[in-house]
Amino acid sequence: MSENALNLIAELQSRGLVAQMTGDGALVEHLAGSSRAVYCGFDPTADSLHIGSLVPLLALRRFQLAGHKPIALVGGATGLIGDPSFKSQERKLNTADVVEGWVESIKNQVSRFIDFDKGLCAAEVVNNLDWIGSMNLLTFLRDVGKHFSVNNMVNKESVKQRLGREGEGISFTEFTYMLLQSYDFAELNRRYNCTVQLGGSDQWGNITGGIDLTRRLNGEHVYGMTLPLVTKSDGTKFGKTETGTIWLDPAKTSPYAFYQFWINTADADVYKFLRYFTFLLSSDIEEIERADQESGGRRSAQGLLARELTELVHGREGVAAAERITRALFTDGLDELSEGDLEQLKQDGMPASNLSASDVHDKPLTGLLVDCGLAKAGREVKDALSRSAVWVNGIAKDEADNLLASHSFAPDHALFGRFFIVKLGKKKYHLLELV
Repeated sequence: MSENALNLIAELQSRGLVAQMTGDGALVEHLAGSSRAVYCGFDPTADSLHIGSLVPLLALRRFQLAGHKPIALVGGATGLIGDPSFKSQERKLNTADVVEGWVESIKNQVSRFIDFDKGLCAAEVVNNLDWIGSMNLLTFLRDVGKHFSVNNMVNKESVKQRLGREGEGISFTEFTYMLLQSYDFAELNRRYNCTVQLGGSDQWGNITGGIDLTRRLNGEHVYGMTLPLVTKSDGTKFGKTETGTIWLDPAKTSPYAFYQFWINTADADVYKFLRYFTFLLSSDIEEIERADQESGGRRSAQGLLARELTELVHGREGVAAAERITRALFTDGLDELSEGDLEQLKQDGMPASNLSASDVHDKPLTGLLVDCGLAKAGREVKDALSRSAVWVNGIAKDEADNLLASHSFAPDHALFGRFFIVKLGKKKYHLLELV
């Protein structure tokens, strides 16, 4: 094994990426001894993964770079059941055809993070419906269920929390989830000689269940490692904003909005996130932190984090578009923007609405900007117009322009014949699209 493989666990620990390990030093020795198959599971709970899935996804990539074979399991079967781990209530069951569609979307997403052309370390993407879907109930109960003690299962912390929650409890369906995930480990061990499972720290009970079942069914000694669940220093939920979840699918979260999420990372979190989510050397991150502290001004870490993550998820074109939009809005250089950039802004980059001929007919600017929600009252717009602090596609408007909005929103003035960006004061923006 390479020195990189020997130092893998130490590198993960230095980044704060190891929550728990089975076997402690034995896992280090196991990974150092040979190239190993390592798996992590991703259940299809939507048609896209969100940024909370990046830590385990990137962990698979880190293991592959260290000389191991990554296996990304997409849970076509377990996604039909729902993982109860540390969930406050029962998940809604989705139909088989919906889950099947989500499985295909997520298989495509995870495939972008691991290399399929790497010889013995070539990645695999598998679907546990391929083996669980063909198993009948009696076989499952006899071959899998008999190896699990209900006493031990109810004492798992993730289950105890649900049992202790008044009025909630846990259904038998979700209670059996641990058995299904445990069987995945045993099956992957049989098919691919997979000996290591990765997962979030909320998966510890499921992982140890799989280790025990693999020993009982296959007579093999296997290992598990959990990764920390990402938290923010201010106590708010990671990966959520006022507008919703930050998804990996650009059709759900645009590259621009994705970039903005990371560039707005708090100073208290940014260096931890550089360690969690990038492949920059730990020593380089320490140097960045030191330089930021000494500068006493604008920190460089947020911009670096935003560029690294946006390129990783959306490629260089995604970074270029995000930075172009950011620069154009900051400098009012709207001529830099492409039609695709404006479509990103309409998707989730700024408040947006449609604009028809009737919206501007015989209506003043004050009425139009209040109607679209850019201002709360007409007097706010009038005050801004008196200071020439209203811009439509970069052109300043004054009180003389207030009489008819149609003069400012003529179709031949629209960007790409469709869009108007309205700016009120220094920070308020709204995008209007002609319909």
